[in-house]
This record gives sequence, structure tokens and C-alpha cells, in this order.
Amino acid sequence: MILTIVIANLSKKSVSYGDFIYFCVLQRTRAHTMAGKLYLVPTPVGNLEDITLRALRILKEVDLILAEDTRTSSVLLKHYDIHKPLQSHHKFNEHETSAAMANRIMAGESVALISDAGTPGISDPGFMLVRECVQQGVDVECLPGATAFVPALIDSGLPCDRFLFEGFLPQKKGRQTRINALKDEPRTIVFYESPFRLVKALEQFIEAYGPERPVAVCREISKVHEECVRGSLSEVLAHFKAHEPKGEIVIVLAGAKN
Repeated sequence: MILTIVIANLSKKSVSYGDFIYFCVLQRTRAHTMAGKLYLVPTPVGNLEDITLRALRILKEVDLILAEDTRTSSVLLKHYDIHKPLQSHHKFNEHETSAAMANRIMAGESVALISDAGTPGISDPGFMLVRECVQQGVDVECLPGATAFVPALIDSGLPCDRFLFEGFLPQKKGRQTRINALKDEPRTIVFYESPFRLVKALEQFIEAYGPERPVAVCREISKVHEECVRGSLSEVLAHFKAHEPKGEIVIVLAGAKN
């Protein structure tokens, strides 16, 4: 394709070797620019400095940014002087919008998906859009970056060579069934939980796993009031009954002993 165009141009005027190389690079750049792609861009879970230089560059270059909450994301984008069109993409609309968005990317738009905090798709919207893009043959790239459970797992002091990420437990139906199913799981288990349900979760864990199972509860990761409370389930429960939990919560629970 490029060679044909160059030959056509040569018939009109003389083109130097240097011009030929420049023309090839220009055409490759144009082709890359025209190819749409979905970028999944991790954003800070707390401290606004916890974002990569590459993530900032991608957010400045894409045609559109999809955000879980445009109001929350606007704070980050304004902080880094990023001015790109924002569109909502969350769990209440992703079923209806993913196919249309994949079509737009296929047509040539470059789109970045961000969540309120952390990596899209990890207990946040992202999976449905990625699946739709993959099915349509759209290029997808997830950047490495912030996520809450990794620092919590490492800070916990519990084995992190093998672990199970459970994310959020069901709020009502199926919650106790899920907890009971993990009773004999030997790997370290990681949960996300709301501060309003933390005490209830710890009480349910004690009922299912016993009061002496080691656990670490990490909250407000990378923020000013970051805290990691370690101990047995009964000790950590007593702490949070005496001190009302606040902020984003990660529970890291020791696996069952063989």
C-alpha cells in the first residue's frame, strides 16, 4: 500500500531517499493513529501521585474517556490538566452501551476506561466492554497500575505466594453460602467490603471459620488515615466494634490449615 503510493508520487516529481523514509514513517504513524483501541487505565486508590506517566499520557491522547463517575474522575483529570470528553460508563448502563462503544472503537476512536479508583474490571465496570471488544476484534490494552488488594495482601503479613481474590461478597442472597464454601480453602483469601458491613462480615467469618483464624483488615490504602489491623478474627472484630470503621476496606483472611 505504502510502496504503491510512493511510486505514484515518484512519477510526478523526484523524491529523495530521505523523503522516502520520512514518507514511510508518516504513513505508519497515520495508520497507527487511525486504528482504534480500548485502554484500561488504572487510577489512584488514594494518593493522586499513584498514577504512572504512561497512564497520564494515554489519558491526554485518547479521543474519549469513559468514567465510572464523571464527577469523581473530573477531580483527577483537572489535577493533571487533562481535558478530554468524558462519558459515564458504570454498572447500571454497561449492558446497554458496551456494544455501541465497541463499534465506535472499531470505527477508529481511541477510548480510555477508568474507574473511580484502581484498575477497571476489578470489582468495577470493565469486563462487559472488554468482552464485547474482544468479540468484535477490537484491540484492548490494560495498563499496569494501582489496585487496592495487592498492597493490602502484602501488608497483611499472611502468605501471598498463592491467594484467592473473592472481591465483594453478596450483600444478601447467597452471602452465607459463599462464606461456607470457603471454609476449607487453603490459600489466603482477599475480600472487599463496605465499612457498614465489616463488623457483620467478621462475625460471619467467626461463625464459619472460628475465632482464632488470622486476619488483616486494611483501610484507606495510600490515604492519610491508612490503617492495617492484624490479629485473630475475634481480636480484629473487637477493635472495629470499639472503633467505627471508615473508608474503603480490604479483608485479608488466612487460609485453612491442612
